[in-house]
Amino acid sequence: MCGITGWIAYDRDLANEQRTLTAMTRTMECRGPDAEGMWLSAHAALGHRRLAVIDIEGGKQPMAVREGDRTLLVTTYSGEVYNYRELRTELEALGHRFRTSSDTEVVLHAYLAWGPAFTERLNGMYAFALWDPRTEELLLVRDRMGIKPLYYHPLPSGVLFGSEPKAILAHPAVEPVVDADGLREVLTLAKTPGHAVYTGMREVRPGHTVRVHRGGLTEQRYWSLEAREHTDDLETTVATVRSLLDDIVTRQLIADVPLCTLLSGGLDSSAITALAAAGLAAAGHGPVRSFSVDFVGQTEHFTADALRSTPDAPYAHALAEHVGADHSDIVLDTAALMDPRNRDAVLHARDLPVGLGDGDTSLYLLFRAIRQRSTVALSGESADEVFGGYPWFHDPKAVNAGTFPWGAALQGFSGTGSGAREALLDPGLLDHLDLAGYRQDRYREALAEVDHLDGADPHEQRMREVCYLHLTRFVQLLLDRKDRMSMATGLEVRVPFCDHRLVQYVYNTPWSMKTFDGREKSLLRAATRDMLPDAVADRVKSPYPATQDPRYARALQHELARVLADPGAPVHALLDADAVRRAAAPGTDPESLRNPAELVLALDSWLRDYQVQIKM
Repeated sequence: MCGITGWIAYDRDLANEQRTLTAMTRTMECRGPDAEGMWLSAHAALGHRRLAVIDIEGGKQPMAVREGDRTLLVTTYSGEVYNYRELRTELEALGHRFRTSSDTEVVLHAYLAWGPAFTERLNGMYAFALWDPRTEELLLVRDRMGIKPLYYHPLPSGVLFGSEPKAILAHPAVEPVVDADGLREVLTLAKTPGHAVYTGMREVRPGHTVRVHRGGLTEQRYWSLEAREHTDDLETTVATVRSLLDDIVTRQLIADVPLCTLLSGGLDSSAITALAAAGLAAAGHGPVRSFSVDFVGQTEHFTADALRSTPDAPYAHALAEHVGADHSDIVLDTAALMDPRNRDAVLHARDLPVGLGDGDTSLYLLFRAIRQRSTVALSGESADEVFGGYPWFHDPKAVNAGTFPWGAALQGFSGTGSGAREALLDPGLLDHLDLAGYRQDRYREALAEVDHLDGADPHEQRMREVCYLHLTRFVQLLLDRKDRMSMATGLEVRVPFCDHRLVQYVYNTPWSMKTFDGREKSLLRAATRDMLPDAVADRVKSPYPATQDPRYARALQHELARVLADPGAPVHALLDADAVRRAAAPGTDPESLRNPAELVLALDSWLRDYQVQIKM
């Protein structure tokens, strides 16, 4: 895993622009702490920060393929292609010769051999740029599920690009401007494909390529979810899911650095940990190393709510003992969660005021602790989207609400971390932004993309739509979060459940089969039950934990009062001052304002640190 950036300009000579390229590249240092590389030519400047995972010595970048003294192709590449060994064998049979053992070089030769169609052969998580000096064209490529980020900013005669917005914002031609739609994206967490919040900036859509040439930019899709008839019976379907998972996890265990799993004790992470333990044992390695996050006193004093009925620790420990894992709990306290240095690190990892508070900060601290012992971690992320695990999948009211189901389901939630996010914002601003209307527009756009089978049962048709919404919208919020928090600490996180073969297969499995035992994630449970303790296999879905320490909400309230008292706080222009005053007043229940306080504090830091101009 790495950080990439670059600048293409057809109207100037970039060979002497090393200072600007260096500034852009250095913003990616957290994503690639091991090495820095740059490649400059007349019209292309490519930067790279490396996190060395495969072929430590040979995989330096940017990497080029040369023929004599002529450069045929050069790349700055981030990610992992898990089938690179098979592709290498196939390319060698075609006469290609390799000088390294890296997957990066395989990607270069794959493009030379098969042209733009090479993307259809890649299995992995990746975001990279290919510069072809022969045609003076750039190709930006992003993986099918959007696991790895890639942003770009068109210029009058070229383009800027980077793994994160900060790389593009480091260029002198770009100012941090946000318009009304950008603010709507932030406040609704819509995660509209392609939208990057900052004016003029775009994100390469999952499963797409962007080609840059002298005539401009063209975008092309190379993969999407397609409706196909599912003909396998239940027994065959369960066996196919298990076979796919065995292959996926085995491929993703390949690394030349220490590897571990993220283990919450839920079905998803437990299945990945058990599969990893089996894969490592089969290869003569092990035991698997696993890590969980917890909060001081939370297991002992846990309070159930509508989303979380049980604490994680007992189940994580049961699974670790069952598979013989070398397990560690990372236990966090409120002081660490509220430490301004940690909260600032989260904001600068995100480049945006997402406002998820301890959900982001605790993940960042977990990854920072893991990075001291491992460089790669396997995660159970995305199983809920693939297999239908969230409670609202099974709530007819949420399913038929006529909007994004998660929004409808969480609207009335009153547990830890509740409270309407925009409750402290200026009513006039909210009226102008019409967030409800924006959500509905994005919802209708997403529904229009869904491919259906002729003659499908209406309920099956609706559940296909619900699954599509989660696999193209909701999962992007979670993948972004996991990428930014992990890469801010130099940790590579792999997500086996996002393998496109598994996603496509399960997507087309009938909903009746996905819930054949009357529960959520029936197929995953059936496919992995033989590897899990019954208590873990039968555990009810519990999301990522949030601290229940009342001191955390009180600390947020104190910070809110501090912002209110600061006449220079830039967020004042966006706030309902009376509502903030009431929220910060003694006697107000701090837990009831937790989400809105998190958003206000994040907005204030973002506006201040990034010098953002909001132009509506």
